[in-house]
Amino acid sequence: MKISLNNRPEIISDKEEMTLQELILYKNYSFHMLVTKVNDQLIRKEERDKTIIRDGDNVLVLHLISGG
Repeated sequence: MKISLNNRPEIISDKEEMTLQELILYKNYSFHMLVTKVNDQLIRKEERDKTIIRDGDNVLVLHLISGG
């Protein structure tokens, strides 16, 4: 599967599709507060295990950082 992950090409050779949550675990994103988008659509945390990533999708996984 070929996707764009955070504006970089990514090849996941052993999968044809996976959920967004599986991708987060696969890439070892461990930060507690993540903002996720698939094909420019915001995906809420509770929807990540139902959102399917397929070949050609554009995925953004960003760390949400706040401060002052």
